[in-house]
Amino acid sequence: MAWALRLHGVGNASAVELGSAMATLERDGRPWLTIDCGGEGLTACLREYGEAPRALFITHTHLDHVAGFERLFVESYFDESRRGRVSLYVPAKLVPLLHQRVGDYPNPLAEGGANFWDAFQVIPVGDAFWHDGVRLEVFPTRHHWPDTSFGLRLRGSVVWTGDTRPIPEVLARVADDGELVAHDCALHGNPSHSGIEDLEHEYPRELLARCLLYHYASEEEGRQLEARGYRIGRPGERVELRATTSMQVGTGR
Repeated sequence: MAWALRLHGVGNASAVELGSAMATLERDGRPWLTIDCGGEGLTACLREYGEAPRALFITHTHLDHVAGFERLFVESYFDESRRGRVSLYVPAKLVPLLHQRVGDYPNPLAEGGANFWDAFQVIPVGDAFWHDGVRLEVFPTRHHWPDTSFGLRLRGSVVWTGDTRPIPEVLARVADDGELVAHDCALHGNPSHSGIEDLEHEYPRELLARCLLYHYASEEEGRQLEARGYRIGRPGERVELRATTSMQVGTGR
């Protein structure tokens, strides 16, 4: 199996020209699991694949990561082949927050008769979950408030941090198998997001060499991060990944 990461957007909430931070894990050239559902990110995803995601993992519920859900509801509810079959993996502690953000609106259809979540198969998850026969791992990150933001690991292939401050003690555990680490990073940090000097202070060189930086503020910031010797992600880029070492159904691992 060939694995890749398709970047739909790499910018922060203000960098609309870079797209909202969102990506899709591809397997054998096909979309397999999409991470988040931002507005600009969903537009890019639809343009890339010609259809809406059929499986998603949600990292947190800030609007630049979930603002595409109203469109995704429409895409899914009115298509009988999709209705109730779009797998939505949500860390259990985020379920009420996601509902407050996107699901708690009276009558998603003006004529009534539908609940927002009828369009999806909502699957609350803990430290790990199975998707399409492959085990993925979930870990907490440092963004705004405890237990409100999470990252995703496909063991041996990729770690997606989502929005976060540096988490060296966490990555020592969940990025210990040579994974590419897609990490929140701008030129300058703040109380909710990492800056490059934060990463340089907290992470060993070996880990920094495996980082793919996203969630920066502008194309100019991206160029400055590159000038410092770092790899940045770009909208629409397809990044080839190593084969996963995650447990898979039927492999005996």
